[in-house]
Amino acid sequence: MSRFVNLEFGESDEQFESSSELKDEPFYLAEATRCFEEGQFEQGLRAYAKVLEFNPQNPIAWSGQVRMLIELGEFHEAKLWADKALERFPRDPELLASKAVALGRIGDLDAALAFSDAAIEERGDTPYIWLARGDVLLARREKRADYCFEKAKFLGKGSWFIHWLASRIRFFYKKISLALKSAQEALALDSSHGVIWLQLAKCQSALGMTAAARTSYEQTIQLLPSCREAELALIRLEGGGSGMSLRSLWHRLFSQ
Repeated sequence: MSRFVNLEFGESDEQFESSSELKDEPFYLAEATRCFEEGQFEQGLRAYAKVLEFNPQNPIAWSGQVRMLIELGEFHEAKLWADKALERFPRDPELLASKAVALGRIGDLDAALAFSDAAIEERGDTPYIWLARGDVLLARREKRADYCFEKAKFLGKGSWFIHWLASRIRFFYKKISLALKSAQEALALDSSHGVIWLQLAKCQSALGMTAAARTSYEQTIQLLPSCREAELALIRLEGGGSGMSLRSLWHRLFSQ
């Protein structure tokens, strides 16, 4: 069953029930932002839905849900959700931009460019609008994409998050060397986020930089002990069947 039918309102989640804080619109919006920055896209999707329970007129939550669906690889659902959101906010630039990305990733390249154009015409001054533009141009195999990523970084004013997102986009389109560069730039700005180390490791591994990837995956696990993706990747790097187990991996990491 598609998650689309339950996406807008009312899908309860025990994840948000343990805190004694006041759970209101700002609380869930902050949770959604935190989840996004920690690469927890499923949880972010639910948190944005919680925001809409309090305020169905919050365009940030609508566009946030579209972006979470894109990060989860559910491009057709992202397009459907963007359509639904644009019925309420037909000129919201980030919704237009996120729909452009969804369209580009499902191969509707002319429509993707048109929606990206519309986003820039409305207010082309946010980092995401230019990240989305770069995404669309990479889908169209246009060299101008690099300019868009540089524009996004400039508007982001030293934000590690923008560099990380640029790396993820470039990695999706198999621009691995450029993805590695963006991940390294994110790390230079803030090395305390496990998601940056994870992205760096994936780039290094894809480029055959095995020793560097191993170190980056180990750092990921130090910062994100529950990151199963890093655990499995590190086991694969160690040879899988050579005797490296999850228990021995954890002993090695946390006995240092």
